[in-house]
Amino acid sequence: MMRLLIAYLGLLFSTICSAPAWALDFNDGAIQIHGFMSQGMVNTSGNNFLGKTNDSISYDFREIAVNASYRALPQLLFAGQVISHTAGESDNGDPNIDYAFMDWTALSGEWGRAGVRLGRLKNAYGLYNSTRDVTFTRPSILLPQSIYFERTRKLSVSSDGINLYADYINDWGTLSAEVALGYPLNDKASDVALLGNNIRGSFEPAFTQLYQVKYESPTGRYVFATTVVNLKEDYKPAADRDLNAGSFYFAPVILSAQYNAENWTLTGEYAFRPSSLKGFGPFLPDTSKDGESYYLQGTYRVLPKLEMLVRYDAEFNDRNDRNGNAYAAAKKGNLNFTQYTKDWTLGLRYDVTPAVMLRAEYHNIEGTAILPTLDNPLGISSYDKNWDMWLLLASYRF
Repeated sequence: MMRLLIAYLGLLFSTICSAPAWALDFNDGAIQIHGFMSQGMVNTSGNNFLGKTNDSISYDFREIAVNASYRALPQLLFAGQVISHTAGESDNGDPNIDYAFMDWTALSGEWGRAGVRLGRLKNAYGLYNSTRDVTFTRPSILLPQSIYFERTRKLSVSSDGINLYADYINDWGTLSAEVALGYPLNDKASDVALLGNNIRGSFEPAFTQLYQVKYESPTGRYVFATTVVNLKEDYKPAADRDLNAGSFYFAPVILSAQYNAENWTLTGEYAFRPSSLKGFGPFLPDTSKDGESYYLQGTYRVLPKLEMLVRYDAEFNDRNDRNGNAYAAAKKGNLNFTQYTKDWTLGLRYDVTPAVMLRAEYHNIEGTAILPTLDNPLGISSYDKNWDMWLLLASYRF
């Protein structure tokens, strides 16, 4: 298996490095075209994550995107991106519009700017969500799963609607605020994450609000942010009405902090995640719980082209039942370790050129709360409490 990993990585590395680094811009830079691609390999010692990875290698972790922007006027920008995202059984890689919007800066000056964006927009959720698909801008192959769930990625990445923003700049730093109003995207992976593989109906996102306030010091050394989301999804029952037309409510609050030194960065985020299911009928009684997530992460640039990462990441479905014992005692067949995840991560990043990057990552994990449901169709009876995950990734941008 290791020989296969090395051979595949070598082939991918040589292919990417031989590709020309090109980007297009026209009209003195008013029109720009860029893109990126990445290919990953995933192996786990138990459970499946991003494909059939349990004691085998999955190559179903791939991102290809092309984006374009047009600066029609100094205060008017049009931008869009088409992406193919492959992630095991959760996403088959069909191209879709990741974002497509108009950005009008209504006011600007030495004090900062204020404006509005209309269209399909990236959600400003925490520190990394708006650029989570660009491997060069995220700190690791996988973002901390306690905050940036892969199993409900579609629901959190983009929304169709309006975004009001303002940046205020002075001697003590930059204060930014965003208000996003609209309708998130959804897919089957997000649906089954809520109700399991046997779901026959589907969820339809309702009007959602997202608010973020962010502060960055003048040198970028300190970054603080608070994000508040108010999300609702309405369930559309199947023809045989397996469940009533209930609703899912999710109202997380995310606190983010980052310290940037010359060669190292320390980042932490905490999320309080109230959620509830209501109106589904007698087969799914109304429930509510307060989830909790957090991580602490450090990166250190050992050499100009080499960076290492260490992170502890924890997620609890119910902050009042952190070890899942009450959940396990409530019903025969319930397993306590499905209600939490504790993840130690080690990672390396090597920038071969400004356009080519290689990454390697190891995860030591207890619990299965982060598992993508579609990747594990046999259900919780097949889950392993303690498991390891290894990932390799090669990325190219232009």
